[in-house]
Amino acid sequence: MKLNCCQAKSDHGNTASFVTWYEIRAMHDGLVPALIAFFVVIDPVGLSPVFAGLTAELSPSEKRRTAVKAAAIAGGVLLGFAFLGTTVLEALGIGLPAMRIAGGILLLLAAIDMLFARPSGLRSTTEPENKEARARHDVSVFPLAIPLIAGPGAITTLLLLMGGTGGEPLRQAVVLGALAAVMTATLAAMLFAAGVTRLLGVTGVNVVGRVLGILLASLACQFVIDGLAQLGLSRF
Repeated sequence: MKLNCCQAKSDHGNTASFVTWYEIRAMHDGLVPALIAFFVVIDPVGLSPVFAGLTAELSPSEKRRTAVKAAAIAGGVLLGFAFLGTTVLEALGIGLPAMRIAGGILLLLAAIDMLFARPSGLRSTTEPENKEARARHDVSVFPLAIPLIAGPGAITTLLLLMGGTGGEPLRQAVVLGALAAVMTATLAAMLFAAGVTRLLGVTGVNVVGRVLGILLASLACQFVIDGLAQLGLSRF
C-alpha cells in the first residue's frame, strides 16, 4: 500500500513536471515568433521620425500626452480585434485558412514597401491623410493610433496569431504578452523620438526597415504556406 502511494506520488510529480515543461515550451515557441511579428509590422523604430514630425510644434508635455494617448487607443483597438476578431470572421463565414492566405498576401505587400523604403497605405498614411493630419492639433487618434500603430498589418497579424492558438488560454496569453511588450517599445520610441531620430537618421531608419522587411516577407510567405496546407493544397 505504501509502495502504491509512493508510486502514485511519483507519477503525479512526473506528470506535473511534464505539464510544466510543456507549458514553458509552448510559451517559448509562441512568444518569439509573436514578438518578431508584432515588432516588424508595428515598427517602433520607423514610427519615431514620423512621431517627431507630427508633433514638432507641440511642447514636451503635450508630446508625452500625445504618445501615451496614441499607444492607449491603439492598444484598445488591437485588444478589441484580439477578442472579437475571430467571432466576426466566423460570423462572416471566413475560415482561418482563407485569413492566413489573404493576410499573408497583405503582409507581403507591406514587406515589399519596407524593402524599397517607400510609403504606402498599408504601413503609413496617404498624402491626403497627411494634409488632414497637419491641420489637426491632436494627432493621437489619427494618424498615430490608427493607422500608424493599429494599422491593417498589425490587425491582420494579431488575427492570424490569435487564430493559430486554437483557443488555448496559455497560448493566447503569450500572444497578448508579446503585443504588450511591443506596444511598450512603441510608446518608448515615441517618448524618445527625437533621440532615436538623431541617432539613426533617415538612412538608419530605412536600413532597419529593410531588414525588418525581409523578416516580414518570410513571415508572410509562411502564413500563405500554412493556409494552403490547411486546405490540403501544399505539403510544406
